[in-house]
Amino acid sequence: MKKHHTLALILLVACLSFFSAHPVAADEPQQGDVKKMNLGSGVGLELCFIPPGKFMMGSTAEEKAWATGIEGGAQPGTIREQYEGEPRPMSVSDGFWMGRTEITMAQFRRFVEDTGYVTDAEKAGGVTQVFDHEWDRYYYPSKVVHPWKSVANKSWRDPGFGIPMKEDYPVVCVSYQDMKAFCTWLTDVERKAGRLSPELEFRLPTEAEWAYACRGGSHESHYFWWGNDLMEGKGRFNISAVDFLPNRDTIWPLANAPWSDGYAFLSPVDHYGEKGRNGFGLADMCGGVWEFTLDHFDPEGGHERIHFKDKQQLSVSSPVCRGGNYFDVPGNARCAVRLGIASVSYSDSRDGFRICLGAPKKTVPVPRTE
Repeated sequence: MKKHHTLALILLVACLSFFSAHPVAADEPQQGDVKKMNLGSGVGLELCFIPPGKFMMGSTAEEKAWATGIEGGAQPGTIREQYEGEPRPMSVSDGFWMGRTEITMAQFRRFVEDTGYVTDAEKAGGVTQVFDHEWDRYYYPSKVVHPWKSVANKSWRDPGFGIPMKEDYPVVCVSYQDMKAFCTWLTDVERKAGRLSPELEFRLPTEAEWAYACRGGSHESHYFWWGNDLMEGKGRFNISAVDFLPNRDTIWPLANAPWSDGYAFLSPVDHYGEKGRNGFGLADMCGGVWEFTLDHFDPEGGHERIHFKDKQQLSVSSPVCRGGNYFDVPGNARCAVRLGIASVSYSDSRDGFRICLGAPKKTVPVPRTE
């Protein structure tokens, strides 16, 4: 009995010695922590802490088959699902903060008001992709007419939906270059105010950070952040669903989620509340709007470390977007879905972004030449 007491005392002393030599920082962020920022003019922004961890990148053959099947509705026979790659374990070694929602109209407006910034779509010769109100159907199989067109007179201020834009809608029709400019502005504002150390910056997430954050802490390769069952997505995300297009008695064609999500186009960010947030507290990680990442697109699949077109020059000409959008069929709004954007100046009324706060990571946007 005395021997057991002696052993317990030795272990206690060892533990106390360890914690004395390795103190735990009281202010070190933990999962569940939320950082609230004031951008001025009554506009706020929330960030959720994402701890380091492991996750699965890519999708299984079974998932790809579902995505191109009756319920998923993605077009079979294309190479799009191949971009996701096979399931493979990856890790994010450093914790970071991520926006609870995509950047909103109000938040982007604060940036423009403060800087006078002009987006790529608003510059001379600039264009953006918007909904074509003259479009009525695809006319398949005789021909294919898509419901989007490139125009020169629309931008984030008026994305051309034909409905009033709300300040809590995600901002769209902004490019990779516009998004980086927003992040630079926010970093400068916070540093000048003494609220941000040189070891951190606001930026777009890397593709690995986004993919990890999207799955909400799950180590498995689920179709959506809540699991594999599409029906469990009811009341959770904005997707092509049973909602009438403006001034019409028709809904989006092709595969639809078999319920109404209340919106034919954009929904307000965090509209679905707690049910629409994943395990990290992030809202709208599937559907809604495509979200850009820092990385250059690799058609073979995503990378654990940031991927560049030219590593030595840190160049990106075709950014990666993730997560699908309000127009997409369910199979195209999964955690693993990824596409390459046409250029760093391209903008679209289906595309937006979500910021993160983490270790600085430089990229150099360059025009595509191929």
